[in-house]
Amino acid sequence: RLLTSKRAPREEPVVPLFTTYYFPCQRWLAVEEDDGQIARELVPVDEAFVKKDSENDGQSPATLGLEQKAKSTTYTVKVKTGDKKNAGTDANVFIILYGSKDDTGIVSLKASKINKNKFERGKVDEFTVESVDIGDLKKIKIGHDNKGNSTGWFLEWVEIDAPSVGQCLKFPCGRWLDKSEDDGAVERIIFPAELQTIEYIPFVPYEITVYTSDIFGAGTDADVFIVLYGSDGICTQQKSLCLNKREQRMYFERNSVNQFIVEV
Repeated sequence: RLLTSKRAPREEPVVPLFTTYYFPCQRWLAVEEDDGQIARELVPVDEAFVKKDSENDGQSPATLGLEQKAKSTTYTVKVKTGDKKNAGTDANVFIILYGSKDDTGIVSLKASKINKNKFERGKVDEFTVESVDIGDLKKIKIGHDNKGNSTGWFLEWVEIDAPSVGQCLKFPCGRWLDKSEDDGAVERIIFPAELQTIEYIPFVPYEITVYTSDIFGAGTDADVFIVLYGSDGICTQQKSLCLNKREQRMYFERNSVNQFIVEV
């Protein structure tokens, strides 16, 4: 219904409403660098972490990493290839983690932290997967693109450990992912085995800053590790500060300052 009035309506000023989100990364997207991931989920952080002015000169990349770590979950994914003839695969393997809130989307398992040649017969490969909060882990989908000289794959199991959650889940499979074996499927949805679930005290992220001296020969290429001790005598597990040998060569140089985010 239209209403008329002798008084002209007052025009309210239009105020534009918009929000700027900051998604810093400062990480490698490369198989041979960092944790080997070539895709990353970025979380928004406070503007103060990215603004380059005199008030924020004290913000460090590690402090930024600590802020991002609080908004995401890092999973250690172990994959066991069966000890059968032709069990290994040259195909590109992917995984999707499904939680009570969301899923990770397709994550390519490109760089094994244990073996140069991944998904070989009888071997266990380890990968790192980072994601925003997807809630309690309910199931996974794992499969491959069926490309390469030897594509068939016998998957024994998948183990997913989330230190920040304090939970390690085992996903048994024991089947072929092969177009010419079993039911011909090259991807499978797997649920965790409840009796093999391990609960433990969640890990806590710490920002570690290491100052190397300026005296001759002060630097090192060794595997530097840290153990934290509490006031009651309880200590953390031993944790290496570098992810790989390349980082060992790059960090801890003479007269350098290196910062790390460590979950222990």
